[in-house]
This record gives sequence, C-alpha cells and structure tokens, in this order.
Amino acid sequence: MDPFNLLWLQGASCGGCTMAALDRGPHGWFTELKSFGVHLLWHPSFSEATGAETIAIFEAIEAGQLPLDGLVLEGAVLRGPQGSGRFQMLSGTGRSMQDWVTRLAPHAGVVVAVGSCAAFGGVAAAGGNPTEASGLQFLETERGGVLGASFRSRGGLPVVNIAGCAPHPDWISTTLAALALGELNADDLDAFARPKFFAAHLAHHGCARNEFYEFKASAEQLAQRGCLMEHLGCKATQAVGDCNQRGWNGGGSCTRGGYPCIACTSPGFEAAHNLLETAKVAGIPVGLPLDMPKAWFVALAALSKSATPPRVRANATADQVIVPPSSGAGRRK
Repeated sequence: MDPFNLLWLQGASCGGCTMAALDRGPHGWFTELKSFGVHLLWHPSFSEATGAETIAIFEAIEAGQLPLDGLVLEGAVLRGPQGSGRFQMLSGTGRSMQDWVTRLAPHAGVVVAVGSCAAFGGVAAAGGNPTEASGLQFLETERGGVLGASFRSRGGLPVVNIAGCAPHPDWISTTLAALALGELNADDLDAFARPKFFAAHLAHHGCARNEFYEFKASAEQLAQRGCLMEHLGCKATQAVGDCNQRGWNGGGSCTRGGYPCIACTSPGFEAAHNLLETAKVAGIPVGLPLDMPKAWFVALAALSKSATPPRVRANATADQVIVPPSSGAGRRK
C-alpha cells in the first residue's frame, strides 16, 4: 500500500490541538499513524526538517512533484491586513500562510481542519477580529472561509472539520485513519462537515452528572456535584461530541472535572461573554437542550424538581457524597 502523505501546517493557534494529538494511544500518536499508512511529510513541532529543507517540501508539492494525500491545518488563517494575509508570514518564503494554504489545498487528496480555529475561526476570530482570522471553509456559521464554499479536495470532499478546542485526540486519529483507508465520505459528515462518528452525539450523553440533570438538581458553585446547566453555563445538552463517552486520558472530561461544557465544537462558541454563568430570561436558561421546545422544558423542569429525592438534592450542592444511595434492603415488592 502506498503511504498516505500528510502535511501539517499551523496557522493562528495556541498549539493545543497538537498537544491533544499527542495524548492518543498507549503506543503513541506516531506509531498509530504509521500503522494506518500515514506518512508525516512535515509538522512544525515534530519534524527535524527546517529552513530550506521545509521550503523544498512545500515547493515540491506546489509543483506537483510530491504527492499530497492530506493537508492538515491547525489554527485559523489570518487574512489581514486588508486580505493580504501578511499578519502571518511563513518564515523564509516571503509568502503568507494564507497564500501557502490556498496554493497547496488544490493538490491535496483531502483537506482537514484540526480544531475549531481552523474549522470556524474560533478564538482567533473572536471579538472584533482585527486580524481577519477565518476557518478554512467557514467563518463561524457562514460558509466560505479561506477556500470558499464550493471548494472540494481532489477526493471530492469539503474541508473535514475536526472541531473542538482542543479536539479529542481520538477524533483526530480516527478521522485521519479513516481518510487514509478511504473509509470517510461526504455522507459521514454533518452540516458543518464534522465527522458524524463523534458529531452525532451530544456531550451530555454519558455525563456522570445526568442523575442531577434529570431532577434539575443544580450545582451553585464549580466544586459541587450537581448539574452545571442551570447556573454555571454548561452547554453539554447543546454541544456535539462524544466527550463523556470516549473520555480523555482514559476517562476524563470537562464535566467530570467539575467544569461546564463550553460547546467548543460549535461555531461561535468563543463569543459567549461569560462561560461560567448561564444566560437566562425570566429565570429560564436561554440555551435549552437541542430539539426540546421551551414550553416542554419548563413543564418538565418544574415536575422534575418537585420529584427530586432528598439524597439528590443534598448531594447537588456538596463537593462530595453527603447522602449515599439506599442499600435497597426492605424495599416493597
């Protein structure tokens, strides 16, 4: 089998997506990539090639002399000032990252955006966006981005968006493996071109706090055990991702660590003014669970709270289990 040549570029980014990728697998990320036939042509953090050696790789791809099966971008593309892209120049080339991305993308069998900055602009595009940062094919929810809404790679796919800030390491590895094996097609992507194997789930699914959610027994401070949705800004019922089913580093997640889900796989998540406080109107959270009518939520929430067991209510505002479950002895049959 011919190797799947992969080039990894870094735009406006904190580098967190690369750090996430390194958390993957007991044998290491590089061993896993190799097992699926992925050959890493160059990565800004890991490759020994620098300077002229690196430029030679880029130029060979651009000239059609070196096959490029996968082009990965981590981080947003800075299009400023005034569309020139000169806010981020690729050292030694006299050319902007924007220019390199737009020139190399048509040569790639697939183009992959790793992280929400590369996918939607993300944190780099927050606020007034003075650097004109953008994702590869989206700017927040608007189609277009750097490559344009109609862009398709040589393999016929739009930009594949492994969204997240940072994405789960398994999302990165599984997507790259599926692409290398030819096992991912357009039907496997959702409306924002995120792979459905993780985007067909909600972060809420599998959350360890779901008993508290069911009874609307809410935490009031971050250290407490209750549901984080009502007061502390958790958006797990609105955010795509199997974070609480797949687990980080063997079992962790934001909500397991006591931190609310900030919907980092969603375009525009960075626009929230306070990620640790639930926006409300007349005491009702603005961001309700997906597909649930407001009236239903209000009615169910009232019913759930009225039926909350004392054990659940007591534990919700504690930082440890105060009232354990009944042993079940003496239950009525």
